[in-house]
Amino acid sequence: MESNRQKKIAGILQQDLVDVLQRAASEGGLKGVIISVTKVSVTVDLSIAKVYLSIFPNKEGQELLKGIRSNTPLIRHELAQRTRHQLRRMPTLEFFIDDSLEYIDNIERSLKGEENPIKDEDLLDRRKKS
Repeated sequence: MESNRQKKIAGILQQDLVDVLQRAASEGGLKGVIISVTKVSVTVDLSIAKVYLSIFPNKEGQELLKGIRSNTPLIRHELAQRTRHQLRRMPTLEFFIDDSLEYIDNIERSLKGEENPIKDEDLLDRRKKS
């Protein structure tokens, strides 16, 4: 169960991260890429913040995640500047892709019957048990 302090810090980080990442994407010449911070969870000792990102278009996700991870020290510094009046210590940032939207989309497609293994036999190979 998250404490109020954890939730508050997560909220502050989430707001500022959206600004920092979106600006970095636009300055980096990435037009039409939308990076949203879907969730931030902070450990009990407030030392680590796990940041879940949703990146559109999806195919850019892994490449962008690599770039974000390699720039983590710069992002952390930028956040520390922005939050210096609210946070004494900046947590270590860990970035992950939040694929829950993609997961939901796949479920919806399956429910609508768009993935029909009888019509598309390629789907069957994926589902075979080894």
